[in-house]
Formats: sequence, C-alpha cells, structure tokens
Amino acid sequence: MPTAAKFALATLMPLALLVLGGLLGGVWIGAALVYLTLFSALLDQVLRYLGAAPTPTATPGRWADALSATLALAHFPLLGLGIAALTGATGLQAWERIATFFAFGLFFGQVSNSNAHELIHRSARPLRALGRWVYISLLFGHHASAHPKVHHRYVATPDDPNSARLNESYYRFAARAWVGSFRAGLAAEREMLARGGKPALANPYIEYIAGAIALLALSALAFGPAGLAAHIGLAAYATAQLLMSDYVQHYGLRRARQADGRYTPVSDAHSWNAPHVFSSLMMLHAPRHSDHHAHPSTRYPSLTLPGGAPMLPAPLPAMATLALLPRTWRRVMNPRVARLTAKSPEPPANPAPEGQIARA
Repeated sequence: MPTAAKFALATLMPLALLVLGGLLGGVWIGAALVYLTLFSALLDQVLRYLGAAPTPTATPGRWADALSATLALAHFPLLGLGIAALTGATGLQAWERIATFFAFGLFFGQVSNSNAHELIHRSARPLRALGRWVYISLLFGHHASAHPKVHHRYVATPDDPNSARLNESYYRFAARAWVGSFRAGLAAEREMLARGGKPALANPYIEYIAGAIALLALSALAFGPAGLAAHIGLAAYATAQLLMSDYVQHYGLRRARQADGRYTPVSDAHSWNAPHVFSSLMMLHAPRHSDHHAHPSTRYPSLTLPGGAPMLPAPLPAMATLALLPRTWRRVMNPRVARLTAKSPEPPANPAPEGQIARA
C-alpha cells in the first residue's frame, strides 16, 4: 500500500466514524471509540508480533500537505458536531453522549493536535494559520508560539516548561506546563516585537485569546450553556493529551550545561520515540520525536527513527495511559532513564523532591 494511502486510511477512517457516530450514535460512535483505543493498540501489537517494520520514510509530495489541510479543515465542523452531540442536539442517548465525549476528545487529542503541530512548523502561511486556529479552537492557541519559540529552543533543560522532570508526576507537570508555556511564549513574543520595533497590538496572543473567546461565544449562542460546557470539556480533554505527549516524550531527559553556560546541542538522546506502526501513522509520525527536534521543518512522511535514540517500551498512547499511574510509570521509566544516564554524562532532568511526588 502506498505511504500516502496508509496515512490517509489511519487518520480519515476515525473521522468518518465520528461523523456517523455524532449524527446517528449507536454502533457508529462505539466503532469510533474502539478504533481510537482497542483497535489501535491491538493493531500496533499484532504488527509488532508479525515483525512489521516501521513505515519507511517517504518523500512528501503534495499529498502530505493536502492531507494535513483536509484534517485541519475537517476539525472545525467536527468540533461543532461533537458539541452538538454532547448537548443532545443530534438526539443521542446518555450512554452515546458519554462515548461521544471520549471518542471525539481522543481524536482531537491524538489526531487534530498532532496535525496542528505539523502545520505550525510549515513555511506556508495558510498552513501555519490552519494549525494555529486548530489550537485556538481547543483553547490552547499559545502553543503556536510557545512550542516553536520556547520548547524547541530549550527542550530538555530547566528553561522549558514542557520538559518533564525525573520523578515528576503527570498531574504536577500538566499544571506547570500549561501556565509555564503560556508565560514563556508570551515573553518570547514580546521580546520579538520589541526587537523588531513592532507595536504591542501585533502580538499573536491577542488572536489566541480573542479567537478562543469568540469560538466559545459561538458555542454558547448555538447550544446554550451546555454548548459552552461541552466545548470547554472537549478542549480540556484534548489539551490534556497534548501535555501528556510532551510529558512522555521528554520525561527525565536533560541536556548538560557547558562551561560557557550554554546547554549542549539538542540530540537524538533528548526525546523518547516509539517505533509502533499504526499509532505512528494515525498521529502523523509524532512518535518519531527525536528527528522532529533535530529537523523541525521536516514534513511528517520524511521523519526517521534514529538508531540509538531512546525508545518507549510501548506505543505512545499506551504510555500516556500508563503515565496516569505515577508509581507504575516511575517503576517502568526510571530504570530506563538511569540506563541512558549511565551511558551519557548528561544528568536526568531536574529530579523533583520525593516528598512532593508522593503527594502527586
């Protein structure tokens, strides 16, 4: 099967199931939820058991940007449908609405977020704008500034709010990363405006905040208080998954500070990766994280899995689920961090006090 077809099938199939599920409920919303959870996890393991090699890199033709644009443009009516379904406007029963929340939220968290992340790194302004507005619709617009201007610059250092410390639980990390990335991104934008002599009104944070307020108002006007609550709920769930990806993909890894005060350059050793086939296709190769940090402008079909880079023991979505259990997470991941540290002079990232972690 051509690479383009693999990416399209993995990402567009759940979108189609969600549309049917949001409108009709029943088996369709159940199928969407199963696709994004059990089916994805099972297929990853079956393909690994059968010895399937990770999807080879491919030269991205026009299809790569076309698929990303399609997913981004579909995101907005899909979000509207999800909000409508959760408020009962499409006639779903209570159990169907619960399934709708988790199915739509998982798609926004795993596919829409991964796609928006891809788009904000593109050079074409229309594509960047699409990615930016996907984040704005999920009430996380500042990520379009904080991710490329803070995270990529300071990843695996104490200066990056989105690099998880050794022994830090996901719950402590998520709150710190959300607030920290908002502030750090704002500071970076203000610095750039001052350096370029541009007015404060040119700050994209105005767009992020005003856009989010406008979209929330639209949800409230269309579906009342329930629509507002549904929009906030879906956005919070999707954002929690984005922060979970950051947590998992950089947990415990740290760049050393050199004698001149600078940090060592970012290398393959500063991101956790996952070689599992299906979830990687569905998330547009987001689990190939080391190569992304080494080459941020590289489009997703061309990302590689560098030899010797840190590898997660299970697919990224499965590891995200494991991170919800801090003690189990540390039992699985801390020995792996220790083995990496033993091979490298770079210390683990800012070990948090054990007393704090015990309360997490």
